[in-house]
Amino acid sequence: MSFFGFGQSADIDIVLNDAETRKKAEHKTEDGRKDKYFLFYDGETVSGKVNVTLKYPGKRLEHNGIKIEFVGQIELYYDRGNHHEFVSLVKDLARPGELTQSQAFDFEFTHVEKPYESYTGQNVKLRYFLRATVSRRLNDISKELDLVVHTLSSYPELNSSIKMEVGIEDCLHIEFEYNKSKYHLKDVIVGKIYFLLVRIKIKHMEIDIIKRETTGTGPNVYHENDTIAKYEIMDGAPVRGESIPIRLFLAGYEMTPSMRDINKKYSVRYYLNLVLIDEEERRYFKQQEITLWRKGDIVRKSMSHQAIMASQRFESSSHPETTPTQSQEEDS
Repeated sequence: MSFFGFGQSADIDIVLNDAETRKKAEHKTEDGRKDKYFLFYDGETVSGKVNVTLKYPGKRLEHNGIKIEFVGQIELYYDRGNHHEFVSLVKDLARPGELTQSQAFDFEFTHVEKPYESYTGQNVKLRYFLRATVSRRLNDISKELDLVVHTLSSYPELNSSIKMEVGIEDCLHIEFEYNKSKYHLKDVIVGKIYFLLVRIKIKHMEIDIIKRETTGTGPNVYHENDTIAKYEIMDGAPVRGESIPIRLFLAGYEMTPSMRDINKKYSVRYYLNLVLIDEEERRYFKQQEITLWRKGDIVRKSMSHQAIMASQRFESSSHPETTPTQSQEEDS
């Protein structure tokens, strides 16, 4: 990093020890672009080197200490300048003194807690980064390296199905059922819609996946709704007794796990929204929240047979929710 101004005499570089083998993940930046970053999970060690390269060999670099920080922070776009740090670790690499030649400093943050998933939304950003700093009397020299963190969960595949009804007295009665209420990010939503009574002329029906980002608290709450997917169920009039199957593949859409009250700053929720439109352009809605989670490789083998059975039929009975457990390898 070139630094212009007083004492422009060093470049800083941060190199991870496992940079050649560590997996990278795409992550959306604030301006909408996608870049690749080194991928970490909760509890993993972060280690590497800070290289301080003198721009003018032979010229001394006086400093007030060299340090590296591991930071996890949340930034609300309407409150820029206030960074809410939930992780802040510091390692001193050198005491105040001077450098007469380029030097590399080893660092290690052992088993770092990374409780939340990296996220860039419409009103909020959660990021993790390393920041190396050479402290100077007039102006510090620093360099940041952004990292991406994914949170993994393992749920039993058997979870309660969703049943909903849409009704207008003596005009319309529709039941629809989804095979479960929790889906991993590469899952398939399987369902059926039953038309029990149809006395109005429906011309179009679709299912939307709605993402709702909520930031702030009290009077300063902001909601942002974003339609992630539209899935056309039918185009034309159904008849009584008809049923329509639904298969909606989630892997093709850009979604995150559901996030609830992250550090008391924001939430991200997902909803299935059933939309019916009649011939007079009247619209009927029914919305149901679903839970999305990022799947790990570690899945209980005892659940595997039940999981296969569950994907082949609907579970009409309710099953108790199970607390997610952290796992350390992501489904490829």
